[in-house]
Order: sequence, then structure tokens, then C-alpha cells
Amino acid sequence: MSETAYSLDVSPAGRAAGKGCSDAPVLKERGQREVFCGLTGIVWMHRKIQDAFFLVVGSRTCAHLIQSAAGVMIFAEPRFGTAIIDERDLAGLADANEELDKCVDRLLARRPDIKMLFLVGSCPSEVIKLDLSRAAQRLSRRHMPDVRILNYSGSGIETTFTQGEDACLASLVPEAPAEAANAEPSLLVVGALADVVEDQFRRLFERLGVGPVHFLPPRRAKDLPPVGPSTRFLLAQPFLADTARALEDRGAVRLSAPFPLGAEGTTGWLKAAADAWGVPAARFEEATAPGRARAERAVERYRAALDGKRLFFFPDSQLEPPIARFLARECGVELIEVGTPFLHREHLSEELKMLPETVRLSEGQDVDRQLDRCRADRPDLTVCGLGLANPLEAEGLATKWSIELVFTPIHGYEQAGDLAELFNRPLDRRGRLKV
Repeated sequence: MSETAYSLDVSPAGRAAGKGCSDAPVLKERGQREVFCGLTGIVWMHRKIQDAFFLVVGSRTCAHLIQSAAGVMIFAEPRFGTAIIDERDLAGLADANEELDKCVDRLLARRPDIKMLFLVGSCPSEVIKLDLSRAAQRLSRRHMPDVRILNYSGSGIETTFTQGEDACLASLVPEAPAEAANAEPSLLVVGALADVVEDQFRRLFERLGVGPVHFLPPRRAKDLPPVGPSTRFLLAQPFLADTARALEDRGAVRLSAPFPLGAEGTTGWLKAAADAWGVPAARFEEATAPGRARAERAVERYRAALDGKRLFFFPDSQLEPPIARFLARECGVELIEVGTPFLHREHLSEELKMLPETVRLSEGQDVDRQLDRCRADRPDLTVCGLGLANPLEAEGLATKWSIELVFTPIHGYEQAGDLAELFNRPLDRRGRLKV
């Protein structure tokens, strides 16, 4: 990457020097939304906690959504399922709690490998006022200590799809053990990451001398990390507001940092932990310079294709601001509008400082109005959900499916090139199809 591509200054003074979009007005929109529901988070969460099972208490539509999104073959043994609420339950002809207890008993008898069971609420279970919190407590008394049973809501009535992960992780925080008295400071990385990315970060923290390091969610149910006043935590995802609040309620302290996307974001994220542990500047440079250089070289392959391209983000996952920052500062992209379902100014404070002052920020969604703005702007690339992509493609606009940004490993130095490629791919495809 050329030295003029972006200015990498991750010091507190450097981050505070420019306000960027920190004080920019935000267009608040409340109208029709185009998002998946929180149940979608099960698709990546069930792969992360390897001895957990996610039991959706919902309709056949819920079951079809998860099955099709996960792409699990019918003869596989997945770690999720659906307890179907049928007409008898809706009509009050059957005791839904009694039926749920029977379903859980059969599941745990058949799958002794399950050590943690999540009862996941849905729109139908909320409509019939099925109290899954009480159900989880009742079933825990029956199946503990072999199986820990928790609950959270994945309903799409008032949430966007990444909030399913937030609700899941927030339900884990009260279960985490307390710190030992006079515990040494520990670092907790919060947010589901691909195992390979988690391993990369663990090695980087070891080189920095930061630790002990824990991850939430853990790979095994029994490995829930201790939480208390000595815990310092870094958010790996920007959509974990409830989880962060639950951790802070237990005394943990959040480290303010950009999110680990691209060379710049990853360096700033690591620097926040290094500063908290008093890591000398020379050691930080020695530990991070090789990875940063690899990330810059990987992104450079796509910079020429992305430089100057005009992008429009529809709100979908809350990943939009940090990804927009990466594209603008490391790839030379011109940002027209960056929409996000919810703009958490405190958690995104470092990101907002680095966004161009000219960008239009929007929070929430009113699909018709946003479509009007997008059509008027005629961007080179539109980042949006699946429901909008095909209609916009038919109108001649190149699109990028935003959901790929959640399912694809994009965090850290080694994935920076993959993140840039995700945005180059639709532009390259459109170029090849031109006659």
C-alpha cells in the first residue's frame, strides 16, 4: 500500500485529532424495514459453542428459515432445531409448557453430548406469551448439573438479525463465574469469531504480553470466563450493546477502540489492549508490524479497482460504520451514505472520528425513502440485504449482499484482503458481464 493511502495513527492523541463524523447530524428513519430476524444468528452461533444446542420455540416458518440459511443436509446432525408451535398450541387446546418439556426431555435423552441448551424465543412464542425464562428455570432444575438451560429472544418483531447474537451472549454473562479475590487484570474478547481468527488474535496478545485472554462465547460451555472488576473487555462486533451493558453491570471495563477490520482497525484495537497493559511502543511495533504489512499488501491488490468508487450502505447488521471506515481509508472508496440499524455513539466513537466528514449517516430504516436516495445517487456499489439486491440489479445498480459480511471471516490482519475482495467481487463481475 502506498504511504499516502491512509494515515495510520492509533495513538490517543492521533485518534482525537480529527472529529470526522463524531458531531455529524444523523438522519433518523422509522418506517418499513428489510431485515432478517434474530434467529439467523443461530447459523453462526451453533458452530461456535461446540457442545451447545439452540432450540427455537417457533413455527414451521422459523424452522425453514434456519434450515435454509444454514444449508445443513438432511442426514447431518446439527446443533439446532425447532419445537413447532402448531394450531393446537395457538388455540389453547394443548399446554405449550407441557409440550415444550416433553420436547426438551426427548432431545436431551437422544443427544447426551449437549451441555448447554438455549431456548430461543420467536415471534409466535411471543405472540402466545410463552414465558421461556420460567421454562428455562424449570427445565434447569430437572437437568442440572448435566445441562445448563438458558433462554433468549430471537424474535424479529423489533430487532435486526445480528441482535440474536447479542441476546445470546447477554444470557451467558450472568452464568459466568465471579473473579477470584484480588484477581490480576484479564482481557475478554467479546463477540463470535471464526476459530482461526480467534487463534490469530490469541497469538498476537501472547506476543504483546497481554493476558490472560478469554473469549466470549467460549468454544465449550464449561469454559465460561470469569467476570468482575479486574476484567477488561474488547468488543469484536459493534452490535453487542446488551452484552456490554451486562458485563459492565458486573464491574468489567470496556476498552474504547476501533473494530478489528483492516490493517488500521486491527492495529487500533490491539493498541487499546496494549495501552491498558502498559506494553512498550517498541514491543507493540515488533509484534504487530509483520501482520500489518501483510494486511496492507493484501488490500493493495484491490485498491486500484475500488479507489474512487461510490458506495451506498443500506442498514442491515450494524457492521456498516467500521466497514465503511475501512473502505474509505484503506481502499479509497467514496462513501455516499452509511446506514445502520442502530448507531451506538459510545461504542462507535473511534470509528466515527475516522469517517469522512462528508458522509451521510442514517440510523434505522425507511426502505422507500432510502431507495429513493439510492436511485438518485446512482452509486457504483450498493450494500444491501437479499430482498433489495435483485430489484436494484434489475435497475442497473451493482449490489453487494450485506449478510456475507457476517458469515465470512473478515476480522484481523490476515482477513483484510478477503474483506476488500468481498467488495471488489461484484464490481469485477459487472465489468466482465459488460458487452
